[in-house]
Amino acid sequence: MDLIRKTNLDKEIRLTDEMPFSEVAKRAHEALSLTRNTQIQDGMHIFGELALGDRRIDFINSILRYDAGEEISLRKIICGLMGLDIHDLLMDQGAVNPHFQKSHGELLEEVDLLSKSVIKEVLGTEDGNLKKRCKEILKERLRDESHLNKLDLIYDRIIDLNSRIEASEETEALLHGFDGGYIPAGPSGLITRGRDDVLPTGRNFYSLDPERVPTRAAYKVGERLANAIIEKHEKEEGKAPENVAIYWMCSDIMWSDGEGMAQIMYLLGVRPTWLSNGHVRGFEIIPLEELGRPRIDVTIRVSGITRDSFPNCTDLIDEAVQAVASLDEPVEMNFVRKHALMQIDSNGEDVSDKVSWRNATLRIFSSKPGTYMPGVNLAVYASAWKDEADLADIFVYWNGYAYGKGVFGQESQQQLIHSLKTVDVTFNKVVTDEYDLFGCCCYFGTHGGMTAAARNLSGREVRTYYGDTREPEHVEVRDLADEVRRVVRTKLLNPKWIEGMKRHGYKGAGDISMRVGRVYGWEATTQEVDDWIFDDITRTFVLNEENRKFFEENNPWALEEIGRRLLEAESRGLWAADPEVFEQLKEHYLEIEGWIEDRMGDVQGDFQGGSIDILTSEDVGNWGEIMKEVKAKLGRQGV
Repeated sequence: MDLIRKTNLDKEIRLTDEMPFSEVAKRAHEALSLTRNTQIQDGMHIFGELALGDRRIDFINSILRYDAGEEISLRKIICGLMGLDIHDLLMDQGAVNPHFQKSHGELLEEVDLLSKSVIKEVLGTEDGNLKKRCKEILKERLRDESHLNKLDLIYDRIIDLNSRIEASEETEALLHGFDGGYIPAGPSGLITRGRDDVLPTGRNFYSLDPERVPTRAAYKVGERLANAIIEKHEKEEGKAPENVAIYWMCSDIMWSDGEGMAQIMYLLGVRPTWLSNGHVRGFEIIPLEELGRPRIDVTIRVSGITRDSFPNCTDLIDEAVQAVASLDEPVEMNFVRKHALMQIDSNGEDVSDKVSWRNATLRIFSSKPGTYMPGVNLAVYASAWKDEADLADIFVYWNGYAYGKGVFGQESQQQLIHSLKTVDVTFNKVVTDEYDLFGCCCYFGTHGGMTAAARNLSGREVRTYYGDTREPEHVEVRDLADEVRRVVRTKLLNPKWIEGMKRHGYKGAGDISMRVGRVYGWEATTQEVDDWIFDDITRTFVLNEENRKFFEENNPWALEEIGRRLLEAESRGLWAADPEVFEQLKEHYLEIEGWIEDRMGDVQGDFQGGSIDILTSEDVGNWGEIMKEVKAKLGRQGV
């Protein structure tokens, strides 16, 4: 128990003094499995360079690991040879297998290591006798030899992948293009999500057919996501959520064929209809008797790229919202209609008025046409906010433009406010280990900003959930705080990840600094980041002599930024720092400032340093006038 608390696992497993030890052990295994079975990037891709040695093996394994919908895959064969079922392992990673006396999570990790050993054998030998090699690799773990006959297919697939990796000609294609030569076309997509057809790289890539989104497979995943959200909220709050606010990113369409779009449709209680060629024809209403639950309302902040590149998708969702809102159903079974009627009533309008009804059914919002930022991230980075209300103001002002069928960028801050007031859950998801919630400031700026706005406007607690479709056949929905912990443990504070970034010198140091800034951004907008995370970031990057030396030699400005964000977090009350850690942080920050002053030489001017000047709209004339104008338009003293 002491070790669980020392390693800060107690929050993740919801440890209580009354919890039986068997339950503690199971939950600890589940938490550790979530970390150990996350794929970790070993540095960044360098243009024109091919992965070699163990990195080539890891690369091929990361491709083969995605096996959703495939009857035969390397890890499924390995599991079969061991007398295991991959679905059972994934379903309950905290359970213990009685034969191996190991948790399912440990066995998944073992299967992954064995898969790499098989790939190494295939690449290192030419005799093709993979069955014999596999027996030698598994040794006493081999329990069912009937699966050995499936290895020939895997052998051919590994050889094919390796040959296509070798055929990549990124630099050659670039230079050929500069010469005005023809570069062959090739598809794009996430190679770790079943898109190995992107190999070889170095081709003129194209995207996808948006008329096929969501695909049938993606709709099934979307159903699972929607059900998981509802079940989690019912377990925690005793009822289904009335309104789920979703950050709808273009990655949902381009990486996962519209899983999130399908989730939105199923929350509303509609399903796509497809033509025989796979194109989406439209949608159909799922009867309440079949749905078995209320229709859930949605508030969608759509990304600028989704808005501009996939208008057919936003139009379809908007049409679905309008159709559901118009159904003659009890409001307790149709929250879309309930909230539309509430909005019309609160405005003193007539439900029969077409303009009023249209405005009351606006659910897709984004920034102003031609712009792409959520605004909140910029305010956080500029220290241009004092409290949650400031972030709510900025989110509503910046993102209060509606989109949909026949609507493009209609100024609709009032409608956004009405929607945000009824939000019970804010949501985003991860689809691959290649990207995560610290990968861009838009994640905390949008999802975090939406959460801050919903909490501030409603005056109540709003749940923050994060979906996980890395294993599409085993979808999970967890708290945002748990997703933050997972990514911090597997990447930001992981020595393997850190060493990989350090290989890239200045660039690696800068990327580490940006990720720490995004941790701060999530805490500023949601307060879902544990204090120990900031403590350990400080210990790892500022107090660790070896890492501090790396920053000094490669990019001292990056470490200064890390130190300054940590100081700001503590000064704002976002981080209850370990007193000893904080004192050492202040001492080393002065040292870091000394490095920078030495490098800058005789440069005149004012420098920010560790003193954070907080500015808001009240302090900046033009900005203040704009916000006053917005609030006056809404008929409010404050948003």
